[in-house]
Amino acid sequence: MTVWDRPEPPARPVPLDRKRIVAAAVALADEGGLEAVSVRKVAARLDAGPMRLYRFVSSMEELFDLMVDEVQGEIVPADQPEDWREALRALAQCTRRAALRHEWLADLLGGRPALGPNGLAVTEATLAPFGGHPDVDTVMRAVETVSAYFIGAIRREIANLRAERATGLSKHDWQRASGPHVTRMLATGRFPALARMVHDGTDVDAETSFTTGLDWVLDAVAAKLAEPPA
Repeated sequence: MTVWDRPEPPARPVPLDRKRIVAAAVALADEGGLEAVSVRKVAARLDAGPMRLYRFVSSMEELFDLMVDEVQGEIVPADQPEDWREALRALAQCTRRAALRHEWLADLLGGRPALGPNGLAVTEATLAPFGGHPDVDTVMRAVETVSAYFIGAIRREIANLRAERATGLSKHDWQRASGPHVTRMLATGRFPALARMVHDGTDVDAETSFTTGLDWVLDAVAAKLAEPPA
Protein backbone atom coordinates (compact mmCIF):
# COMPACT_ATOMS: atom_id res chain seq x y z
CA MET A 1 0.00 0.00 0.00
CA THR A 2 1.43 3.37 -0.99
CA VAL A 3 1.47 6.42 1.23
CA TRP A 4 -1.34 7.91 -0.87
CA ASP A 5 -3.57 4.90 -0.17
CA ARG A 6 -3.25 4.92 3.62
CA PRO A 7 -5.77 6.99 5.58
CA GLU A 8 -4.32 9.71 7.77
CA PRO A 9 -4.43 9.21 11.56
CA PRO A 10 -6.20 11.66 13.90
CA ALA A 11 -4.63 15.12 14.00
CA ARG A 12 -4.61 15.47 17.80
CA PRO A 13 -3.14 16.76 20.06
CA VAL A 14 -1.06 19.09 17.84
CA PRO A 15 -2.85 19.77 14.51
CA LEU A 16 -0.96 17.68 12.00
CA ASP A 17 -1.51 16.18 8.57
CA ARG A 18 0.59 15.06 5.63
CA LYS A 19 0.15 18.40 3.85
CA ARG A 20 1.73 20.29 6.75
CA ILE A 21 4.47 17.68 7.10
CA VAL A 22 5.35 17.86 3.41
CA ALA A 23 5.30 21.67 3.40
CA ALA A 24 7.73 21.72 6.33
CA ALA A 25 10.00 19.15 4.66
CA VAL A 26 10.03 21.09 1.37
CA ALA A 27 10.89 24.30 3.23
CA LEU A 28 13.80 22.59 5.00
CA ALA A 29 15.07 21.12 1.73
CA ASP A 30 14.80 24.49 -0.02
CA GLU A 31 16.91 26.01 2.76
CA GLY A 32 19.57 23.32 3.11
CA GLY A 33 19.12 20.50 0.61
CA LEU A 34 17.95 16.96 1.28
CA GLU A 35 20.57 16.53 3.99
CA ALA A 36 18.67 19.15 5.99
CA VAL A 37 15.55 16.97 6.04
CA SER A 38 14.98 14.45 8.81
CA VAL A 39 11.97 13.30 10.77
CA ARG A 40 13.37 15.02 13.85
CA LYS A 41 13.90 18.35 12.07
CA VAL A 42 10.50 18.27 10.39
CA ALA A 43 8.86 17.45 13.73
CA ALA A 44 10.70 20.30 15.44
CA ARG A 45 9.53 22.76 12.79
CA LEU A 46 5.95 21.62 13.40
CA ASP A 47 6.32 21.58 17.18
CA ALA A 48 5.40 17.90 17.25
CA GLY A 49 7.03 14.75 18.55
CA PRO A 50 9.08 12.79 15.98
CA MET A 51 7.19 9.57 16.64
CA ARG A 52 3.93 11.24 15.64
CA LEU A 53 5.30 11.85 12.14
CA TYR A 54 5.82 8.11 11.65
CA ARG A 55 2.05 7.70 11.91
CA PHE A 56 1.76 9.79 8.73
CA VAL A 57 4.89 8.70 6.82
CA SER A 58 6.61 5.41 7.53
CA SER A 59 10.06 6.24 6.13
CA MET A 60 12.24 8.96 4.66
CA GLU A 61 11.67 7.39 1.24
CA GLU A 62 7.94 8.00 1.61
CA LEU A 63 8.59 11.55 2.72
CA PHE A 64 10.80 12.17 -0.32
CA ASP A 65 8.08 10.70 -2.57
CA LEU A 66 5.56 13.11 -1.07
CA MET A 67 7.94 16.04 -1.49
CA VAL A 68 8.55 15.23 -5.14
CA ASP A 69 4.83 14.89 -5.76
CA GLU A 70 4.23 18.25 -4.10
CA VAL A 71 6.71 19.96 -6.43
CA GLN A 72 5.32 18.11 -9.44
CA GLY A 73 2.16 20.05 -8.78
CA GLU A 74 4.16 23.03 -10.09
CA ILE A 75 5.01 21.09 -13.28
CA VAL A 76 1.52 20.05 -14.36
CA PRO A 77 0.72 22.35 -17.30
CA ALA A 78 -2.20 24.70 -16.80
CA ASP A 79 -3.05 24.42 -20.51
CA GLN A 80 -2.31 21.04 -22.06
CA PRO A 81 -0.59 21.37 -25.48
CA GLU A 82 -2.20 19.14 -28.08
CA ASP A 83 1.03 18.71 -30.02
CA TRP A 84 3.38 16.08 -28.56
CA ARG A 85 6.46 18.18 -29.27
CA GLU A 86 5.07 21.20 -27.43
CA ALA A 87 3.91 18.94 -24.59
CA LEU A 88 7.41 17.50 -24.09
CA ARG A 89 9.00 20.94 -24.41
CA ALA A 90 6.64 22.30 -21.77
CA LEU A 91 7.40 19.36 -19.47
CA ALA A 92 11.14 19.87 -19.84
CA GLN A 93 11.00 23.64 -19.30
CA CYS A 94 8.61 23.40 -16.35
CA THR A 95 10.76 20.72 -14.72
CA ARG A 96 13.86 22.87 -15.13
CA ARG A 97 12.16 25.89 -13.57
CA ALA A 98 10.88 23.78 -10.67
CA ALA A 99 14.39 22.38 -10.08
CA LEU A 100 15.86 25.88 -10.04
CA ARG A 101 13.32 26.81 -7.36
CA HIS A 102 13.88 23.56 -5.45
CA GLU A 103 17.44 22.44 -6.20
CA TRP A 104 17.07 19.23 -4.18
CA LEU A 105 14.61 18.00 -6.81
CA ALA A 106 17.55 17.31 -9.14
CA ASP A 107 18.78 14.65 -6.69
CA LEU A 108 15.47 12.77 -6.88
CA LEU A 109 14.71 12.98 -10.60
CA GLY A 110 15.02 9.93 -12.81
CA GLY A 111 14.22 7.22 -10.29
CA ARG A 112 11.18 5.02 -10.13
CA PRO A 113 7.94 6.31 -11.70
CA ALA A 114 6.13 8.90 -9.61
CA LEU A 115 2.85 7.43 -8.34
CA GLY A 116 1.40 10.41 -6.49
CA PRO A 117 -1.56 12.32 -7.94
CA ASN A 118 0.60 15.13 -9.32
CA GLY A 119 3.19 12.73 -10.69
CA LEU A 120 0.49 10.74 -12.48
CA ALA A 121 -0.99 13.99 -13.82
CA VAL A 122 2.42 14.96 -15.26
CA THR A 123 2.74 11.54 -16.90
CA GLU A 124 -0.77 11.78 -18.33
CA ALA A 125 -0.09 15.26 -19.70
CA THR A 126 3.10 13.92 -21.30
CA LEU A 127 1.50 10.92 -22.98
CA ALA A 128 -1.92 12.30 -23.94
CA PRO A 129 -0.73 14.12 -27.10
CA PHE A 130 0.57 10.81 -28.47
CA GLY A 131 -2.91 9.25 -28.33
CA GLY A 132 -3.13 8.89 -32.09
CA HIS A 133 0.23 7.19 -32.58
CA PRO A 134 -0.20 3.47 -33.29
CA ASP A 135 3.06 2.25 -31.74
CA VAL A 136 2.95 2.49 -27.94
CA ASP A 137 6.51 1.18 -27.55
CA THR A 138 7.89 3.87 -29.84
CA VAL A 139 6.02 6.50 -27.85
CA MET A 140 7.48 5.19 -24.59
CA ARG A 141 11.02 5.24 -25.99
CA ALA A 142 10.46 8.77 -27.28
CA VAL A 143 9.35 10.02 -23.87
CA GLU A 144 12.22 8.20 -22.15
CA THR A 145 14.75 9.74 -24.55
CA VAL A 146 13.56 13.29 -24.00
CA SER A 147 13.33 12.76 -20.24
CA ALA A 148 16.87 11.36 -20.12
CA TYR A 149 18.13 14.50 -21.86
CA PHE A 150 16.45 17.11 -19.71
CA ILE A 151 17.05 15.30 -16.42
CA GLY A 152 20.76 15.04 -17.21
CA ALA A 153 20.92 18.68 -18.31
CA ILE A 154 19.11 19.84 -15.17
CA ARG A 155 21.42 17.85 -12.90
CA ARG A 156 24.49 19.34 -14.61
CA GLU A 157 23.13 22.87 -14.26
CA ILE A 158 22.31 22.39 -10.57
CA ALA A 159 25.74 20.84 -9.96
CA ASN A 160 27.37 23.92 -11.50
CA LEU A 161 25.27 26.23 -9.33
CA ARG A 162 26.30 24.29 -6.23
CA ALA A 163 29.95 24.45 -7.27
CA GLU A 164 29.69 28.22 -7.67
CA ARG A 165 28.35 28.57 -4.15
CA ALA A 166 30.89 26.15 -2.68
CA THR A 167 33.89 27.89 -4.28
CA GLY A 168 32.56 31.43 -4.41
CA LEU A 169 33.54 31.54 -8.09
CA SER A 170 31.11 32.20 -10.91
CA LYS A 171 31.51 30.27 -14.16
CA HIS A 172 33.53 33.09 -15.70
CA ASP A 173 35.60 33.59 -12.53
CA TRP A 174 36.45 29.87 -12.56
CA GLN A 175 37.38 30.03 -16.26
CA ARG A 176 39.71 32.96 -15.62
CA ALA A 177 41.29 31.24 -12.62
CA SER A 178 41.87 28.00 -14.50
CA GLY A 179 42.84 29.73 -17.74
CA PRO A 180 46.65 29.58 -17.30
CA HIS A 181 46.54 25.83 -16.61
CA VAL A 182 44.27 25.15 -19.58
CA THR A 183 46.45 27.30 -21.85
CA ARG A 184 49.58 25.36 -20.84
CA MET A 185 47.89 22.00 -21.41
CA LEU A 186 46.51 22.98 -24.82
CA ALA A 187 49.93 24.31 -25.87
CA THR A 188 51.33 20.78 -25.59
CA GLY A 189 49.41 19.80 -28.72
CA ARG A 190 48.03 16.68 -27.04
CA PHE A 191 44.41 17.89 -27.11
CA PRO A 192 43.73 19.33 -30.60
CA ALA A 193 39.97 18.70 -30.57
CA LEU A 194 39.60 20.34 -27.17
CA ALA A 195 41.79 23.27 -28.26
CA ARG A 196 39.51 23.90 -31.23
CA MET A 197 36.44 23.94 -29.00
CA VAL A 198 38.08 26.31 -26.51
CA HIS A 199 39.41 28.72 -29.12
CA ASP A 200 36.54 28.69 -31.64
CA GLY A 201 33.47 27.69 -29.61
CA THR A 202 30.80 30.13 -28.46
CA ASP A 203 30.09 30.33 -24.75
CA VAL A 204 26.34 30.32 -24.06
CA ASP A 205 24.30 30.56 -20.89
CA ALA A 206 22.62 27.58 -19.24
CA GLU A 207 19.15 28.36 -20.56
CA THR A 208 20.34 28.66 -24.16
CA SER A 209 22.30 25.43 -23.87
CA PHE A 210 19.29 23.64 -22.39
CA THR A 211 16.85 24.91 -25.02
CA THR A 212 19.17 24.17 -27.94
CA GLY A 213 19.87 20.63 -26.80
CA LEU A 214 16.17 20.03 -26.17
CA ASP A 215 15.28 21.15 -29.69
CA TRP A 216 17.88 18.80 -31.17
CA VAL A 217 16.56 15.85 -29.19
CA LEU A 218 12.99 16.67 -30.18
CA ASP A 219 14.08 16.86 -33.85
CA ALA A 220 15.58 13.38 -33.60
CA VAL A 221 12.50 11.99 -31.87
CA ALA A 222 10.23 13.56 -34.50
CA ALA A 223 12.21 11.83 -37.27
CA LYS A 224 11.85 8.49 -35.50
CA LEU A 225 8.12 8.92 -34.91
CA ALA A 226 7.63 9.74 -38.59
CA GLU A 227 9.11 6.41 -39.71
CA PRO A 228 6.58 3.88 -41.00
CA PRO A 229 5.90 0.91 -38.67
CA ALA A 230 8.31 -1.97 -39.15
